[in-house]
Amino acid sequence: MGKLIEIHEVEIVYKRPVLSLMKAVKCAEDIVELFRGLIPEDKIDFKEFFLVALLSRSNHVFGVSIISIGATDGACVNIKEIFQLAIKTNSSSIILCHNHPSGNLTPSASDIKLTKKIKEVCGFCDIALLDHVIISSEGHNSFIDEI
Repeated sequence: MGKLIEIHEVEIVYKRPVLSLMKAVKCAEDIVELFRGLIPEDKIDFKEFFLVALLSRSNHVFGVSIISIGATDGACVNIKEIFQLAIKTNSSSIILCHNHPSGNLTPSASDIKLTKKIKEVCGFCDIALLDHVIISSEGHNSFIDEI
């Protein structure tokens, strides 16, 4: 007779922060300011950072997470981690951001491919991808409209 396999129960617990204490994103400048505060000034031209902001239906920011810190020419992004965070926080939408240490604000082919993939998964999860912003020490560029 076979052995019984013990199955572990998984429970998801989440306590939403108080909405009145959360910052609301009202425009593109709010997004850029939010992300710039998380990438150290002395690293923005040296290493690539990839971040995600998790938002409520009313665009209050539940939180921001650094998904990856890479080298001067890229960062390895685990899409699963983005959606673990978004689903765990019951986010209605997300905003992506990464920097280009080169200062070039044009999205690369891999930036566009990754964003399309994330947007597709968002559709399956009923999570809106509001924007993907590239920042540098000189400026920023939103390229969600190109996707």
